[in-house]
Amino acid sequence: MARVKYIGAHVASEPTVAVAPREAAAIGATAFAFNLVAPQRWSTPAYPDDVVEAFRSECAVLGFRTEQILPHSAFVINLGGPDARKRAMSRRLLIDELHRCRRLGLTMLNLHPGAHLGAISESESIALIADNLNAALDASEGVTAVLENTAGQGSNLGYTFDQLAEIISRVEDKSRVGVCIDTAHAFAAGYNLADSEGYEAMWREFDETLGAHALRGMHINDSMRPLGSRIDRHAPLGSGHIGAEAFYRLIDDPRTDGIPLILETPDPEAWREVISRLKDRASQS
Repeated sequence: MARVKYIGAHVASEPTVAVAPREAAAIGATAFAFNLVAPQRWSTPAYPDDVVEAFRSECAVLGFRTEQILPHSAFVINLGGPDARKRAMSRRLLIDELHRCRRLGLTMLNLHPGAHLGAISESESIALIADNLNAALDASEGVTAVLENTAGQGSNLGYTFDQLAEIISRVEDKSRVGVCIDTAHAFAAGYNLADSEGYEAMWREFDETLGAHALRGMHINDSMRPLGSRIDRHAPLGSGHIGAEAFYRLIDDPRTDGIPLILETPDPEAWREVISRLKDRASQS
C-alpha cells in the first residue's frame, strides 16, 4: 500500500469557516487546520446553514476528507483551572465546538489540555481536565478530542507524555481521545527531536506511555528557543533550534503517515514553498 502524507497549515477562517478549504488548496496543502470560533472569545454566533453547506461542499470539491482536517479549539478554554465558573464556561465552549465539528462533518478537534495557574496542584488540575473532558464527550458524539502537548510554559499541563497519559487514563471513552504532537512544544519541553537519537527516544517514550494508536496529528514547527526552555515560540522550519533535518526525518517516518501534519510557523507567505518541498520529500521516501 502506498504511503500517504497529509501536509498543510493552519489557515484563515474569516469571514467564515467556509473559506478555510479554499485557503488550504491555494497553498497546495493536503491537510489543514483552522479556528472553529474566534479564539479569544467565549461566544461566537452559530454557523448559518449556508456556511455549513459551503464548507462541506468546498471540502468535497477540493478533495479534503475528514482525516485531513484538524480544527483548533478556542485558546480561552481551560478545563483544569481553579475557578469553577471559568471551568464551566470552558466546558460549555468545548461542547459547542464539538457540535460545530459534527455539523461540518469533521471528526477531530485539537485542544490544549489546561493550566493550574499556580492555584492548585498539577494532579488536581489533571483530574479536573479529565472530568471536564468526560462531561464534554458525554454531551456530544462522533468527534474525537485531540490533546496537544504543550511547552510547559507557565502552568500549562500536558508538556510530558506521562501527563497526557494520566489525563487519557481518566477519560471514560478512550475511543474519542487522542494526541497531537507539536514539535516546537516537545522540543521546548525537553524532547530532543533535533537529532536522530533524541527523535527515536521521543517516539519510544510516546509508544510506551501513550501507544502509537494515540497519535492523531502533528503541528510541525521549529523552535525559536533552545531545548528544555519551556518557552513556546515557533520558528520557520530550519531556522530554529530543531533544524531542517529533523523535519525531513519526520516526513520519512511511516509513523506520520495518514495524519494531518500542520504548519503553524510565523512565515505564512512561505507556506506554499515549504509544503511543496515537504511533499517532494514524501514522494521520494
